[in-house]
Amino acid sequence: MPARGAGLERLRLPPQRRLRRKSDFEAAYARGRRLGDSFFSIIARPNEAGGARLGLAVATKAAGSSVQRNRIRRVIRETFRLRQHDLPCVDVVVSARATVRGARNDELRASLNTLWDRVKEQCASSPRS
Repeated sequence: MPARGAGLERLRLPPQRRLRRKSDFEAAYARGRRLGDSFFSIIARPNEAGGARLGLAVATKAAGSSVQRNRIRRVIRETFRLRQHDLPCVDVVVSARATVRGARNDELRASLNTLWDRVKEQCASSPRS
């Protein structure tokens, strides 16, 4: 019998998969590729970290109360966690737009999954400096 949680190790979101430093966010904003839809704006920039990394920018103005902001952050982190191994080595900053306030979680997940697919196809195929 495999060790408890051995298969789930691949699906974790460890700290090295998160953007934390201001300089990482600024580099993504300055030199990243911009994608988006009605719910989210994504900026993706190639990195040398050996895997995709996630940064969140969910503002009060867009998402509202702390309860709503945290719900949106949880949905973003969850979809990224499940798709992180499908993505190329990129730093991704996800920003919420005002339309996320009234959206259901399944709508947000569908939107993010479509955006992850776009990141995968557009950032893996094009050389960027």
